[in-house]
Amino acid sequence: MKRTICVVTGTRAEYGLLRWVMAGIRESQDLDLQVIVTGMHLSPEFGLTYREIEADGFCIDAKVEMLLSSDTPAGVAKSMGLGMIGLADALQRLRPDVLLLLGDRFEILAAATAAMVARIPIAHLHGGESTEGLIDESIRHSITKMAQLHFVALEEYRDRVIQLGEQPDRVFLVGGLGVDAIGQVPLLDRAAVEQRLGCTLASRSLLITFHPVTLETDTSASQMSELLAALAERNDTTLLFTLPNADTDGRVLIEMINRFVATHANSRAYTSLGQLLYLSCVNQVDAVVGNSSSGLTEVPSFHKGTINIGDRQRGRLKAASVVDCLPERSAIAAAIERVRSPEFRAGLQQVRNPYGDGGASKRIVEILARTRLDDILKKRFFDVPLR
Repeated sequence: MKRTICVVTGTRAEYGLLRWVMAGIRESQDLDLQVIVTGMHLSPEFGLTYREIEADGFCIDAKVEMLLSSDTPAGVAKSMGLGMIGLADALQRLRPDVLLLLGDRFEILAAATAAMVARIPIAHLHGGESTEGLIDESIRHSITKMAQLHFVALEEYRDRVIQLGEQPDRVFLVGGLGVDAIGQVPLLDRAAVEQRLGCTLASRSLLITFHPVTLETDTSASQMSELLAALAERNDTTLLFTLPNADTDGRVLIEMINRFVATHANSRAYTSLGQLLYLSCVNQVDAVVGNSSSGLTEVPSFHKGTINIGDRQRGRLKAASVVDCLPERSAIAAAIERVRSPEFRAGLQQVRNPYGDGGASKRIVEILARTRLDDILKKRFFDVPLR
């Protein structure tokens, strides 16, 4: 009898990482795939990206509306409550053998909580990582404690999950999912990228993604002001913005970007590029700027520079192609000059992505198919010997 694996996805970026795991489950002789979409996927404001999932040939088994029009802390908390209600109903109807969750966002915490109460085993992807500037840090580790199976990207992250008390034989080192997509998506050439973007790239170009820093108060807008001030001086550079996620204070940043784009002819903003166009843009630009995890986990595989601003990704392992800088205009401007310097560019071809060379999706599907689930819900705390 086939084992049913239900995947929950709430954002465009998360789906980009999950896509090849979902495809592997769908093609497996031993597994059946169920898909629940929620969060930003169902929001017109964020591009109704559930359509991309359907365009990729996946059947959506449940749509769970949860996003409110407010991105205040209270609004996000209320969205989590709505999500938990809708996900509880969906899981009661679908009754999967395993719920597969990726990462650390509030939508995924709602799904994990609903599954835990419903006694559905949870398989968690990309646990053990650290992002000290975000509420995602606490959410990620909380989901680890609710989950029974763990798929991690690096040995250091595996050690951290075990340190949280998880049994070592249920923590699987598979590599980073972002690297998988790069190897499986045939990238667009420059002309096709320009056609889809609706603009011509200058000889210099930057791809910018800046999200709110959710564990800091009243800093996201000021940090965005510093970033935009540094970019305003780049009249010779095409500036491609991807808009922030539905995080606390995200709408303020979206408004700031839209105002900037309206007054700078060399800039464009996009609600959602989709995985193919996003990766193709990375391949064409000089560098990636902002505070997105993609700059650390995927961009190094393109041998491109990343300018990582502020503390949002503090604690995450980084390749030598990542330049950290303070969220100040002078520091950001200096970092842009550094990644464009001949010396820095000459070393990029030797950069190795610490998140691996691909194959994570296949490993995850194989483990999901073969792992015994008998009595898996009853977890025993693993005590790490004191040094």
